Amino acid sequence: MLLEKLRRYADRPDLHLPPPMYQKTPIRWLIDLDQSGHLVGNGFVMTSGGGKGKNDRGKEYEAPFIDRTSTAVREKLLADTGEYVLGIARDPKKQKRVDECHSAFIERVRACATETKEPSVIATLCFLEELDRSSLSLPDDFEPGQVLTFRIDGQLPIELPSVQAYWAATVKRQKDKEPEMQCLICGEFRPPVKRLPFKIKGIRGGQSSGMALISANAPAFESYGLEESLIAPTCQDCGEQFSKAANALIQGEDTHIAVGPLMYLFWTKEEVPFSIASLLSRPQPDDVRALISSAFKGRREALAVNDAQFYATALSASGGRVVVRDWLETTVRHARQNLARYFALQQIVKWDGSESEPFSLFSLATSTVREARELQAHTPQVLLYMALRGGPLPPWLLFQAVKRNRAEQKITRPRAALIKMVLLSQSETTKEDTMVQLDPSNDDPAYLCGRLFAVLEAIQRAALGRNINRTITDSFFGTASSAPASVFGRLVRGSQAHLAKLRKEKRSAYKALQSQLEEVQAKLKTFPRILKLEDQGRFGLGYYHQRAADNAAAVAASSKKKSCDEADNGSEGSSELQEGDRE
Repeated sequence: MLLEKLRRYADRPDLHLPPPMYQKTPIRWLIDLDQSGHLVGNGFVMTSGGGKGKNDRGKEYEAPFIDRTSTAVREKLLADTGEYVLGIARDPKKQKRVDECHSAFIERVRACATETKEPSVIATLCFLEELDRSSLSLPDDFEPGQVLTFRIDGQLPIELPSVQAYWAATVKRQKDKEPEMQCLICGEFRPPVKRLPFKIKGIRGGQSSGMALISANAPAFESYGLEESLIAPTCQDCGEQFSKAANALIQGEDTHIAVGPLMYLFWTKEEVPFSIASLLSRPQPDDVRALISSAFKGRREALAVNDAQFYATALSASGGRVVVRDWLETTVRHARQNLARYFALQQIVKWDGSESEPFSLFSLATSTVREARELQAHTPQVLLYMALRGGPLPPWLLFQAVKRNRAEQKITRPRAALIKMVLLSQSETTKEDTMVQLDPSNDDPAYLCGRLFAVLEAIQRAALGRNINRTITDSFFGTASSAPASVFGRLVRGSQAHLAKLRKEKRSAYKALQSQLEEVQAKLKTFPRILKLEDQGRFGLGYYHQRAADNAAAVAASSKKKSCDEADNGSEGSSELQEGDRE
């Protein structure tokens, strides 16, 4: 199913894939020739792909391609390394083999010139037949491993339609000699490819040269005597098209996201003005608000777009092979609705109490680990699964978040959002827009314990200032969030000394904090002995909400004071101005 949908995606007219058996290739040198096959000027024109020094392999062109090993002599048409094109060996000890490569390259150009009768190809053949390597003046920074092609009067022969058709027909004739099998994608009886002609590139942790999507390299993976890609027989055309389609999705900014070791690909049957990849990787508040408000509205003009088929897959690397982690087939309508729910669930106020902003998939996933490189594939996988398919997030994700809270002795905003997502996604009655900010009516003991811990922390900070060697959060966060009864009695008693200090030195702060402490304690009849996993999550949310509310109040008070000071200064200036006018 996946391969079939990728194959169909390759047929989209807006995709503009390279011609058959062509692929984008960095070409470092253009050999400039005239119509007679003679060098123009010094003959060698360097191209640049934007890299520096030896890392610059040249500008990318769509050039003939054929898969080959390091030992086989398999020439490419009109564009190849200096060993094939000019017969110059990287290792002088292998000059004999390089001569064979060069001869095969000339024969391929000769066959193309005979069949296409293109003047530029004939000029190239003339140059190759008259080539004298001993008198050839090469650039100082030329290396035989770099790729070269020809340019005749400003035209690259590899770009001519007749040359492209010749190359496709040549490769096809070579494959037609193989016995036929039924292609699992198109269903036609055609010669299958033993190795897929094009590899998938760009997946983290994979080989830079690319990886096969269908491959078997050990008896355990083989069946009925079939080896390599023959275990899932695919014809040349289908194998090329689905591989090119996958690479195009990986290269497209709005058709893929990479999180940890996973590469997610997204596409639709036809072109639609909707990019899930950008929403997941770079969510903008305005776009998310528009998505949430419109996802469940069946506007007539959007029905055709909403009913379009939507596909998604998750890929990772394993040596020289691609691993398919997940596959989804749905409609744009359902994907939008589930994505709107995903963003609604993660809404939570900032630390200063200001309006929530959406999180990228990467931010949510990496909030469960110390460093991004420690992220395992299953964490972003379940987040994306819920974002596109709906349903609940698994309890183990909550465990990862809670464990990280205890390890860091704090709760970050992405982790608070993740905890909220897990708790609300598992509830069939709670709405997505709840638990966004402090809820004074929430009487859940775990939530109240989290609030109380934040109040006690604020009391200590107000009494002792911010330069505290070790706060109660540093010492007791883990215990308070898992076994409140064992520690809260001591913490409340310890806060009395801090409150007494505040009563003498900061009367207004004392009144506000004492009032908060009494409010929370009045609702919390007793401290729970043990908090289960879900309750530990609620503790974290209570702590986060209370701190955000306190910070919001502090920001509001500071802003009000600043406004009053500016008003006072303005009044003084106005009075002075009026006196000056009177003078």
